[in-house]
Amino acid sequence: MKTLHAILAATALFTVQPSSAEPPDFYVATTGRDTWSGHRAAPTANHTDGPFASMTRAARAVRDLRAANRKLTRPITVAIRGGFYPLSEPIRLGPEDSGTTSSPTTFAACPREIPILSGGRKLTAWTLDSRGWWHKTLPEVTAGKWKFQQLWVNGERRYRSRLPKAGYFLVDEALPPSPKAAGKGFDQFRFRAGDIRADWHNLSDVEVLGFQIWTMARLPVASVDEAGRTVTFAGTTSGTESYQALPKGNRFLVENVREALAPGEFYLDYKSGELTYVPKPGEDPERAEVIAPRLDSLLELRGDSAARKYVSNLHFAGLTFAHTNWTTPPQGNAFAQAEVNLGAAVTATGARDSRFLDCTIEHTGTYAIELGMGCKRCGLYTCRLADLGAGGLKIGLTSAPDDDDLVASDNHVVGCEIVHGGRLHPAAVGVWIGHSHHNWVVANEIADLYYTGISVGWSWGYGRSLAHHNTLESNHIHDIGQGVLSDMGGIYTLGLSPGSAERFNRIHDVNSYSYGGWGIYPDEGTTGMLIENNVVFRTKSAPFHQHYGRENIVRNNIFAFGREAEIMRTRAEDHLSFTFEHNIVLWKEGPLLGSNWTGNNYKLDYNDYWNTSGQPITFAGMTLDAWRAKGQDLHSVIADPQFIAPERGDFRLRPNSPALRLGFQPIDPAVAAPPRASEKLAPPAFPVILPPAP
Repeated sequence: MKTLHAILAATALFTVQPSSAEPPDFYVATTGRDTWSGHRAAPTANHTDGPFASMTRAARAVRDLRAANRKLTRPITVAIRGGFYPLSEPIRLGPEDSGTTSSPTTFAACPREIPILSGGRKLTAWTLDSRGWWHKTLPEVTAGKWKFQQLWVNGERRYRSRLPKAGYFLVDEALPPSPKAAGKGFDQFRFRAGDIRADWHNLSDVEVLGFQIWTMARLPVASVDEAGRTVTFAGTTSGTESYQALPKGNRFLVENVREALAPGEFYLDYKSGELTYVPKPGEDPERAEVIAPRLDSLLELRGDSAARKYVSNLHFAGLTFAHTNWTTPPQGNAFAQAEVNLGAAVTATGARDSRFLDCTIEHTGTYAIELGMGCKRCGLYTCRLADLGAGGLKIGLTSAPDDDDLVASDNHVVGCEIVHGGRLHPAAVGVWIGHSHHNWVVANEIADLYYTGISVGWSWGYGRSLAHHNTLESNHIHDIGQGVLSDMGGIYTLGLSPGSAERFNRIHDVNSYSYGGWGIYPDEGTTGMLIENNVVFRTKSAPFHQHYGRENIVRNNIFAFGREAEIMRTRAEDHLSFTFEHNIVLWKEGPLLGSNWTGNNYKLDYNDYWNTSGQPITFAGMTLDAWRAKGQDLHSVIADPQFIAPERGDFRLRPNSPALRLGFQPIDPAVAAPPRASEKLAPPAFPVILPPAP
């Protein structure tokens, strides 16, 4: 079996060579020119030669070098100097740019320098009005050539004006789809008087953010009938099922209302081209760095798996990719789950043996990175994905190709920080794996999201699934949900999952809006999953919940402090749902077993149960003796497991723990004990997009 050490050791293959080694083949710098040779790190004194100005030009130079040296066996390195690189178009690399196993191409930051490859444009020369608001007219916007709905000021995300300023509006009455939307989705509802106005400036540019259960529909306004308190949208929700509806009492926000501008918000008038920003206290237009996004993507690795033409052996180290655009389509954006219809700042298809090391992808409009069709043996190592419009990483497809060459597989996500996501699209996830197998998601911190941390599988039930032999190990997943959406998990899985494992993960503080704030959540049809040595605590619903599935193994875990229950099971089936053995379950409120425990197609034994409140412990309403008469928990005990300090998140066991006598194996202190202060997620640098639930 691969080890984390072995995976991390692979990063040595594409680090920048030290100065005493062979120098880089080419340089790129903000002071460079694409007409120069690229062989120098800085311009010559007479400015006749120096570095290139762009990675695209450097890639062409690498192609020429390889064409002139067909038998090249040494690595090729392009060194990128620090500075801000505003891209006019995405960097596109194809099969012709590939390296080889013995001669990979690495695009790397120069030591101790930070190159920022930006899809944005810096805005200066503001005009101030009498209120101190900043204004700037952008001719490209007036001409219809540029739209944006994100802004960054001094590295912090700023949002369009939004109502209400605290809490949410509530749908006052559900309405059926209009005739034009029949069979497609819901496109209208009745609001409370005053929540939406017909006289708002540029009404068709106003958007309603309608919260459903595990999704949010972003819907441009088509018309408002104030007398009838009815809003109708230009598009529809994602379908006509009840979970896609906008019923009475559902929450919504209204965005891009010029009349609602407040400090830290902006408004872009698409008709006049005027951008208005209301500064926060202390912000100075002469010193502030203001960036608006232009490009939807920054780097595209374009192989063709169907034609067996791959882009391979390309590595990227120490680079920052930032500031990507996303604008609402005319019909809005509404998707059934996880926002995987959205693109990414960095995309790859048909990529092989290519890796990202110590890179940062931040300030995005959608996902940070996508390893799509046919991507194999690619990886992210010790990267930071932050301030994300959607989620962190997507691997694979929502379809299941018969040709394995088209399937993404054998990819690594190791030691990364995936944080502050869902800023435009709250239903996005930290790491999403679709029909994709043999992937490793190891030793990552995934935090500050509004939906699920890791989601694996895209098959509801027991049909064909390619999401098998995936390993989710040693991840720290926390502050998920935050009361915004529902029906989520720290780790969420679907479908047939043979050979897959969730182990040594530390998951905590999962809080849904209504139902379904679960830690580990095997959903529809999850089968053959091994769940072991995890520590899961402080969840709104339960640390463990299986909707339905087959023959999963849940062993040697610590589940603690669920608020509604500790172990939940929803659907009774004719086969064995799961085996639950050698676990420790600790709680202080709610029942031990929640939801549906009819039938007897589950196996629980050798567990240690303890309720710190002192309340009697029952098993789905039964005494322990009655429960044992069903053949359950014959060797389990009700006893204090003797943790060091569970209320403080320290789940290390004392030597006299009764769980040890039942065969419980102590979990690595790196998982069981709280992280050191230096390892904790720093306070968010970006304001939370959505206010807390009322």
